[in-house]
Amino acid sequence: MADPEKLRAVFAIPGDLASPTGGYAYARKIIPLAEEYGVVLAHLALPGSFPHPTPEDIAATRALLAATPEDAVLLIDGLALGALPPDLVAGLGRPVVALVHHPLGLETGLDEDRRDALLRNEAAVLARCARVIVTSRSTAEILAEAFAVSPALLSIAEPGTDPAPPARGSGEEAPSLLAVGAVSPRKAYPLLVEALSGLAHRPWRLTIAGATGRDPQAIASLREAIEAHGLGERVTLAGAVDDAELDRLYAQADIFVSASLYEGYGMVLAEAMARGLPMVVSTGGAAARTVPDEAALKVPPGDAYRLRAALARLIADPALRASLADASRTAGRNLPRWNDAARVIANVIRDTAQ
Repeated sequence: MADPEKLRAVFAIPGDLASPTGGYAYARKIIPLAEEYGVVLAHLALPGSFPHPTPEDIAATRALLAATPEDAVLLIDGLALGALPPDLVAGLGRPVVALVHHPLGLETGLDEDRRDALLRNEAAVLARCARVIVTSRSTAEILAEAFAVSPALLSIAEPGTDPAPPARGSGEEAPSLLAVGAVSPRKAYPLLVEALSGLAHRPWRLTIAGATGRDPQAIASLREAIEAHGLGERVTLAGAVDDAELDRLYAQADIFVSASLYEGYGMVLAEAMARGLPMVVSTGGAAARTVPDEAALKVPPGDAYRLRAALARLIADPALRASLADASRTAGRNLPRWNDAARVIANVIRDTAQ
């Protein structure tokens, strides 16, 4: 029997909740934990074509949202929300809370017309939301400054990070580099391969762990870069891995690297810090704040030359790796936990329902 003391809300998310990406992992953690703070989140699956829905998928989404209980607060994931027609959101007749990991129009690889359309649409949709939850201070600042969202309506629920044992490393002469995240233009894996191509005379090997089926052009570009630079024997594309395999990859890594052009928060960066890994990190989006300066060598996004130089330093200098690892481990102990994020979200939903 449902607990009458707990508030009922609906969490609308496009696609497969089991997908191995940061946004879906966030939702999977929050849904059960919110109940500890008095809010029962009922998952509502929306069509998986967002953020580029067909007219038929928009119509299906309208029907799905309209069929939810009239007294339920709607928490809508930004992957769908930013691409919905503003009139659809306004016509729902009940409070809507947005959960924004990063603005859709800032995704890498969009043509100019689509980018501008998404930016305009998301601003109009957010103006119709009762509250907006973001996953980093950087995103909060972007929404306040560029999307005219009132700071009074913004709440920050940073992703949590589970405690993890320190990485033990590969134990090999050639440092093991690890990059984690689905293959997409934003992750800039071809740029990482280009940077490493200039270090072919040095000992290293790279594993990229992340889904390869989301963007056929992105994976094709990555494979072409690996082949063009003759790095097929040194770069492993592990594809989507389960939690146990990801834990094993973290445990055996010597260096964590992220060449991402933009991060709404950077959950994999936090996971690497939880394991005390030294890092080379590009500073796109919130990544510059997520990782303390003393835990990583930081480079501007999109700069293959500086990325190569940072990797060269860390590959060649075990003492520097040890120093960064100590700072990374310290930062990892101070990361927010998932209960912190669930508490923020539950409080926003409860306030919105009053």
